[in-house]
Amino acid sequence: MYSAHFGLSQDPFSIAPDPRYLFMSERHREALAHLLYGVAGGAQATGGTGGGFVLLTGDIGTGKTTICRCFLAKIPPNCHVAYIFNPKLSVLELLQSICEEFHIALRATHTGTPTVKDYIDALNAFLLQSHAAGQSSVLIIDEAQNLAADVLEQLRLLTNLETNERKLLQIVLIGQPELRAMLARPELEQLAQRVVARFHLDALSPAETRQYIAHRLGVAGQTGALPFDEKALQRIHHLARGVPRRINLLCGRALLGSWATGVHQVNRRVVDKAATEVFGTEAGQAPSAKRQRMGYALAGMALLAALVLLALQLKTTTSTTQSATQTAASTAQPPAAQPPASAMQTVSAVGLLAAPLTDLPTLWPQLPTDIDAAWRELAPDWKLPANSADPCQSASAQGVPCYRTSKLTLPLLRQLNRPGILTLHAAQGPAVHAVLAGLSDQTATLRLAGRLHSVRLLDLAQWWRGDFATYWQMPPGYTVGLPDGSTGPAIDWLASRLGQLDGIATAANGGTPVALDAALRARVRTFQQARGITPDGQPGPMTFMQLESATQGQAPRLLTEPQ
Repeated sequence: MYSAHFGLSQDPFSIAPDPRYLFMSERHREALAHLLYGVAGGAQATGGTGGGFVLLTGDIGTGKTTICRCFLAKIPPNCHVAYIFNPKLSVLELLQSICEEFHIALRATHTGTPTVKDYIDALNAFLLQSHAAGQSSVLIIDEAQNLAADVLEQLRLLTNLETNERKLLQIVLIGQPELRAMLARPELEQLAQRVVARFHLDALSPAETRQYIAHRLGVAGQTGALPFDEKALQRIHHLARGVPRRINLLCGRALLGSWATGVHQVNRRVVDKAATEVFGTEAGQAPSAKRQRMGYALAGMALLAALVLLALQLKTTTSTTQSATQTAASTAQPPAAQPPASAMQTVSAVGLLAAPLTDLPTLWPQLPTDIDAAWRELAPDWKLPANSADPCQSASAQGVPCYRTSKLTLPLLRQLNRPGILTLHAAQGPAVHAVLAGLSDQTATLRLAGRLHSVRLLDLAQWWRGDFATYWQMPPGYTVGLPDGSTGPAIDWLASRLGQLDGIATAANGGTPVALDAALRARVRTFQQARGITPDGQPGPMTFMQLESATQGQAPRLLTEPQ
């Protein structure tokens, strides 16, 4: 309707998903990279096992479907894809839909009505056949926040379909922010632990909003100046909150309004009027003078109340300080001087948020090539001396030995949830060592000489191959390779922690101590399998550390962003 008025060949702000209008902001490109990393790099990220969940969340209209379409276009041809866009299904209906998407034909049953087992057996046979042919399989579920709890549990069980070398099915969950809250529930902890990559798609920034509008107008044939003045562009971003779908609705209506009045450039007044019509609110209207005065009065009263409260607090603090000073003066010995605040300061979640985002190559020259320097940096977290010539020997003498592995994965690292040392390898030159102090969804926080630096997980993944080291508190009486029938405090600790998790108390029977028998080893294997550890039934350092983490023990924890 208004296209010819503005010299356009078509409507630039249609909400139809036309691929020609695809605009990939930095956030969209990063989200796509997370999805591709989680699927194409899944086997490498999980120590060669593949499988697991990849999670993409975002508010309504932020472009999740756009990302999904790009993702589908980039999936390699040797990958089977099943796409579920209506997840309000029962377990049986979901399995039926998955088999239909993968074009799996079920064998005829004697009852004539397929069961859950029939669908799972058919799916497993298909996945095994695809794996033998060198093909992979991906299940994508859109609007996943609508999945019922029992359906999510069935999806988790589907990731158990595996060979001795790898899991057979990768699952991508796409949904609104409620999906993250769902996966944070205690009953879905096992599923959450299988998420190998996750990304939350935020709205566009003001600069990206301008780029988005210019891009769509350009595709529609616009060649001159933008038909929006500067204040109109700022207002569009504010009212649309940077959400692409809202931007489309608002810009389309604003252009229509300008066409109706015969003008060729949209100003703020036109945007405000369009917002009122599109969003059904008075979003574009300024508050009345009366409402402004009322707001100022309320703000002034709140400020006055805060000042009165502050004065009372200062008075109380002064009285307390004077009393404490008099008491201290009457003692024979003055209290020892306190160290400066910087020396007493402990790192908190606020410190994680405040850590500057640093490019890893910039930080690389400062990272030590001697792992003992990293052990000394890590030692204070375990209240160990930070100046030992041989940190591991000194720590072992105090019952806190060093532990090193070369096969840790990011999901296991999150589960372990304790500070440690990452060994990073470059194409050339010696390896370097970084103390990991915190993890968020998108960044890792490294500590170097007492200072925190955040780096992107995608950058870190280029140089980290799974080498990890940390201190661990051995249970009393622990020895390497505990044999069958072992008893003692270490076995008591093991049985007690397993009992906290599975609700099966293991206690001495008639004076007979708890022993590492076949039943206890079976419980160990169950725990190991649930936590992604090799299920050999042998309780080693990783099993003990994961038990300590799962039962909220006293070991130091990684910093995380406050929720």
